[in-house]
Amino acid sequence: MKNKNWENLGSKFSHLLSVHPCYSEKAHFKTARIHLPVAPKCNIQCKFCSRTKNKCEYRPGAYSHLLKPSGAIHKVKEAIKEHKTLKVVGIAGPGEPLFNDETFETFKLINNEFPDLHKCVATNGLLLPEKIELLHEYGVGSITVTINGIDPNIVSQVTEWVFHDGVVHKGVDGAKILTSNQLKGIELAYDMDIPVKINTVLIPSINAKEIERIAQEASERGAWIMNIIPLIPVNRFKDLDAPTCDDLKAAREIAEQYIQQFRLCRQCRADSVGVPGKEHHDKGATSEYFHG
Repeated sequence: MKNKNWENLGSKFSHLLSVHPCYSEKAHFKTARIHLPVAPKCNIQCKFCSRTKNKCEYRPGAYSHLLKPSGAIHKVKEAIKEHKTLKVVGIAGPGEPLFNDETFETFKLINNEFPDLHKCVATNGLLLPEKIELLHEYGVGSITVTINGIDPNIVSQVTEWVFHDGVVHKGVDGAKILTSNQLKGIELAYDMDIPVKINTVLIPSINAKEIERIAQEASERGAWIMNIIPLIPVNRFKDLDAPTCDDLKAAREIAEQYIQQFRLCRQCRADSVGVPGKEHHDKGATSEYFHG
């Protein structure tokens, strides 16, 4: 059964439908966004993740070069001139945004320079309960939380270690801490009227049977929409098979019993710029704004 509040979430967060191209299929083809690569450090190690400095690969974790907060503001100014429909500024890495002070420095500057832009952040959720008040203070309007499992035995197969409270937690112990904080963070965001999207990387040989539980648990805590994306086989998972289109279709149909699905994700770089639905990456992966 869907979250008892699920039917009300659409009206509660309806302003996103005309703004955010990663929440709305309509906005996906009309609204531009910019990702600012200001957050290099990460506090967990996912086995599918590779934070790589390059201009060729189009995937999360890839970036042309890192920016300081002041440099990020300069890039936003340039992007606004080029992309007249730019309404969203997000921070999605290349590391974990909430583990980097630069994220909050950047949001503060954006508030001062561009108060009308919608601010969003993509996080693994480990620090979300701790940082949610600060995100609210800086006017972050939407949060994406990546959840790849609920069962700690499954999560530990995806996440190699978790760094929390000054300690590296491996295996099931780290997985329990991560999942607990993710779910608590979603609840807190909902209570503060910040809409949450769940990203789940579908890894057929590991978490395909977890999809239903992720969707149910997230929805019950107030998540609004879910985005199931295919594994890109890199790093420790370079030899695993990516899901087929049929795998993705089946997973989304299962999850849709509990939470609405977003089906147009482009699995963007940490420095993407432009309208997602109109981007073509056959002639180079990243925007000229981030070429060093």
